[in-house]
Amino acid sequence: MTKKEKALEIMEMLEGFYPETPIPLDHNSSYELLVAVLLSAQCTDERVNKVTPDLFRLADNPHDMANQKVEDIKAIIRPCGLSPRKSQAISDLSKILIEKHNGEVPQNFEDLEELPGVGHKTASVVMSQAFGVPAFPVDTHIHRLAYRWALSTGKNVVQTEKDLKKLFPRDKWNKLHLQIIYFGREYCPARGHQPEECPICSKYGRKRGMK
Repeated sequence: MTKKEKALEIMEMLEGFYPETPIPLDHNSSYELLVAVLLSAQCTDERVNKVTPDLFRLADNPHDMANQKVEDIKAIIRPCGLSPRKSQAISDLSKILIEKHNGEVPQNFEDLEELPGVGHKTASVVMSQAFGVPAFPVDTHIHRLAYRWALSTGKNVVQTEKDLKKLFPRDKWNKLHLQIIYFGREYCPARGHQPEECPICSKYGRKRGMK
């Protein structure tokens, strides 16, 4: 079996497990999604979803957020961690959206990745989930599973993203990256993982050196 054939079989399995893939971060606009994804760095989606209602009651658009004191933003988002850096980034990017993008979230990778606190992974999530543009956001969890399933030997998320994009159909990327995340949480966790009990690792996983 080639790696491509294995990837397609894994994709079929994931479709069986997760035919529906709701977006994990609660939001009502592309701006709210952008802020939520920024907050999710080194923080669980569950915690972000507990914090954002209060934050978006304070300000749910760039114009209102830009008028808030950074300290007030920081006080609300503190449970998400890295609050000094994240609060400043939220304030700064809101001002940039107003100054450079007419208060709208840009719909291209280049402009998104120029925003404070927004890297390629965050931009990929926004492009895929807010605008429906094919993207394959790879976080540390997808990076880990791609290695476990012998789909990539990438030493970093950049290489893993390239490998996965080659293996899977472009029109499946947006749904597939969520399916992998959901599967990892339920069956293939970072800690306490039992490869022989995992539906995918037991069939397709590396036999040696498995993380």
